[in-house]
Amino acid sequence: MFKFEDKIQFQDKSNDILTVGEILIDMISADYGDNFECNTYNKFFGGSPANIAMNVKKLGINSLVASAVGKDGFGRFLINHLKQFNIDTGCIQQVDYSTSMVVVTKSKATPIPIFYREADYYMEYTNELKEALKNSKIVHFSCWPISRTPVRNTILKVIEQARKNNMLVCFDPNYHPMIWQKGENGIEYVKSIVSKVDIVKPSEDDAERLFGKDTNENQIEKFLKLGAKLVIMTLGKDGAIVSNGVETIKFNTLATEVADTTGAGDAFWSGFYASIIKGYTIKDALKLGFAVSAYKLKYTGAVVDLPKLEEIKKMYGL
Repeated sequence: MFKFEDKIQFQDKSNDILTVGEILIDMISADYGDNFECNTYNKFFGGSPANIAMNVKKLGINSLVASAVGKDGFGRFLINHLKQFNIDTGCIQQVDYSTSMVVVTKSKATPIPIFYREADYYMEYTNELKEALKNSKIVHFSCWPISRTPVRNTILKVIEQARKNNMLVCFDPNYHPMIWQKGENGIEYVKSIVSKVDIVKPSEDDAERLFGKDTNENQIEKFLKLGAKLVIMTLGKDGAIVSNGVETIKFNTLATEVADTTGAGDAFWSGFYASIIKGYTIKDALKLGFAVSAYKLKYTGAVVDLPKLEEIKKMYGL
């Protein structure tokens, strides 16, 4: 069990966190248009695992990304972007499929993304990935790579190897029916994965997609019953509720200014990971995760120019 006043003890390894999953092109419209009347779209680097890897590097710990891109211009663009952030790209596989893309038309309501997936779900379990797991303390993944085969099989091997290597296994249960393999009960599969991991961080929306409407406390209990050891449920402007199965703590948001919510969840994960690696207690790491998220919310874009963790700690009086 993860006690809130405890620090997580890690073995001495060369890399702190390995994030596994999608890197892709976000093609975002220049203008708003609920009827898709916009003709201009701009390409951006996308993919939650890489966002986290880039964030934690800025906060002061080491990271690696494992993913797959196409042998095309978009794939080269994504790899070069990671190199600009001094992220080792040795675990980025180049495969004979088109680089994956998400097209988003900005909307005053909720924008509905259109997914064009290929390369990202052909990531294999390579020797480079096996070595990265051996040399890392934490592994992080989301629903993207478990939503399709063959990459799902790669993730199962990743989890198995992580367990052998005494790594902390963390899962973002961001279930979205549109990315799932057709004809399959993705919800049940996500639930089966929760039993294999240590920490999950669902949002209210994630929990509702998986379990239907219920109180936040009941939703957390459902994740715990599935086998999660620590559940961090984010509630947007209302902060978060966190439970280890014995004790439940409410956290208020530290955000005072919101320019753009894109990447706020990734920023939280990043602050939390950097903090536990640096030796903070779980409770203090959670507070610092919310501080990093609050800092990110003041700026537009999924990845912003974060200061070192210690500077953010001072800014928010933690």
